Amino acid sequence: MSEASCYATEEEDDEGKIELGPQRTLKEQVEKDKEDESLRRWKEQLLGSVDFNSVGETLEPDVEILSLSILTPGRPDLVLPMPESGNPKGLWFTLKEGSRYSLKFSFQVSNNIVSGLKYTNTVWKTAMKVDSTKEMLGTFSPRPEPYRHQMPEEGTPSGIFARGAYSARTKFLDDDDKCYLEINYTFDIRKEWPST
Repeated sequence: MSEASCYATEEEDDEGKIELGPQRTLKEQVEKDKEDESLRRWKEQLLGSVDFNSVGETLEPDVEILSLSILTPGRPDLVLPMPESGNPKGLWFTLKEGSRYSLKFSFQVSNNIVSGLKYTNTVWKTAMKVDSTKEMLGTFSPRPEPYRHQMPEEGTPSGIFARGAYSARTKFLDDDDKCYLEINYTFDIRKEWPST
């Protein structure tokens, strides 16, 4: 068996996808299989204290990204304004070269369970991809309080060639590749932090 045959192609991946059953409203999911004690306990653990009157009969979950912030040790949090159009106009933020930072965001889930919510981010400098991040956030049930998530700490590159303008695309998607937010933006890496 050759080494190349150990890796699936994109076409093979699509063929091997699992066919899921019909999508159900949250109320239907709770009512289904009530006699299975372990399944009932699992559903209670997943759903917590969901108000079924507020979720209605909607099949599709809704995820709203409420806030995005950049946390840097020793500096105030940089709260990024959420663009109404999905794409901020002009430069969105500036980071100092060689600095440590992490991204924190909050989001609201309503209507139904969102399965396999993930965050992806791709960064380019002068049309060359320089970074790609993908993190699975998990499965979330609807609730009135927002969820919060902080990404692992990262560092900006440093040196004269690292400085300058970057473009990036951030997405929040679920297992069905439904996109809840896509932001295309630009940012700078500079020798020093911008003056406030």
